[in-house]
Amino acid sequence: MAVRAGVLGATGAVGQRLIQLLEPHPEFEIAALTASESSAGKTYRQAAKWRVDSPIPDDVADMTVGETDPDDVPNDVDLIFSSLPSSIGEAVEPGFCEAGYVVSSNSSNGRMDDDIPLVIPEVNADHLDLLEVQRDRRGWDGAMVKNPNCSTITFVPTLAALAEYGLEKVHVATLQAVSGAGYDGVSSMEIIDNAIPYIGSEEDKLETESRKLLGEFDGAELSHNGVEVAASCNRIPTIDGHLENVWVETEKDLTADAAADAMREYPSLELRSSPDPLIHVFDEPDRPQPRMDRTLGDGMAIAAGGLRESPFGLQYNCLAHNTIRGAAGASVLNGELLLENGYL
Repeated sequence: MAVRAGVLGATGAVGQRLIQLLEPHPEFEIAALTASESSAGKTYRQAAKWRVDSPIPDDVADMTVGETDPDDVPNDVDLIFSSLPSSIGEAVEPGFCEAGYVVSSNSSNGRMDDDIPLVIPEVNADHLDLLEVQRDRRGWDGAMVKNPNCSTITFVPTLAALAEYGLEKVHVATLQAVSGAGYDGVSSMEIIDNAIPYIGSEEDKLETESRKLLGEFDGAELSHNGVEVAASCNRIPTIDGHLENVWVETEKDLTADAAADAMREYPSLELRSSPDPLIHVFDEPDRPQPRMDRTLGDGMAIAAGGLRESPFGLQYNCLAHNTIRGAAGASVLNGELLLENGYL
């Protein structure tokens, strides 16, 4: 039987992607939708300004949207996918965990808490066992796992592939699509014929989340990786797909050919949403490109290219679809990991 799932923030950009990914999913069944008070009581078709590149699923369109409150979600829902703004997520997600729901969240609140697992399943699936620490410490019957920021997800798998060479310093410059700011996040007058060299709090997320993701969990505590990470984040006028320029200094000598082999060979998982290969490495110097390569692996793959040795270590470019791999798809993949590991 499919796991009954609810979606918090179902009318937003990431919420709509979640519905698009969950509706055909054989392991999950959409059983509850929540949104703001202004949407509650309406059908989903009435409440959502649907913008995803496929029709609203018929079974979902006529569902009634509830308020974002544990009392408004049926008790037989086993898993909650949260795409709430962080300020709202911080206020309501713990209440769902206290009520016994397991939450797979895309919201940024709590990502750096030392008892909340921040997970990219192909990179640090073992961190999921932090849930036992979390439940003991917080007294929750439910639990909460987070996926990282969309820009963090883009480059961390490539770093994990190179970890055997001893990561010392990483510099990353991002070229981020406008969809990462939500439908109303960047006006056309700001972004057309322009680039914005600042995205609030984004640099800190790349610099801190990456070290947590690459850290070691000993069964009781999580220690962060000691790699030094510096980031510069830029918004550019592409719709989807975050492109990043990365420079990596390693303890051991690392050639471009060896790095390409390590990325190509980095394993995926036997989970439905984990693509094979996880990292697609291009030989062409002008790839990856957002418009051409963001949908590799149904939008769940990481693309890399332009690998070369530079005075500042290995240099390369990487790309991921920010609302699929970087947001909704990452939450669904964490849901699959929760199911695989017996948390549902």
